Amino acid sequence: MSVLGASLLGAGCNIAGTSGQEDLGRGIVRGTLGAQLAGDVRFPIPANTFALRGQVTAVEGGAYVVQDVIGVERRVAHDENTQIDRPAHVGDRIEAFVDDKGRAVLIRNIDRDEGSQ
Repeated sequence: MSVLGASLLGAGCNIAGTSGQEDLGRGIVRGTLGAQLAGDVRFPIPANTFALRGQVTAVEGGAYVVQDVIGVERRVAHDENTQIDRPAHVGDRIEAFVDDKGRAVLIRNIDRDEGSQ
């Protein structure tokens, strides 16, 4: 770790007024958020689905447990065919579009959308 920190500092990556460890920590946090698409890119809303909005209360492997506005918790299953704008964590607000088989077709994080309105 000291070699990595030294190489980053040697490369001029130190932000004025912060430590090298703080810069490294910020990079790690940004990396765990996943790749962020540039601009305001939106996935099209799939046909023949119903929307479910709520807050993630648990992450269970291939599913999110989402509590809607009236307090009902629902399990939203997803798989490799589900489009996800970025992985959700407990406390995130998401909107999931679920097909007639109960599988999520599209899941998107709505924290950013609601905060910008």
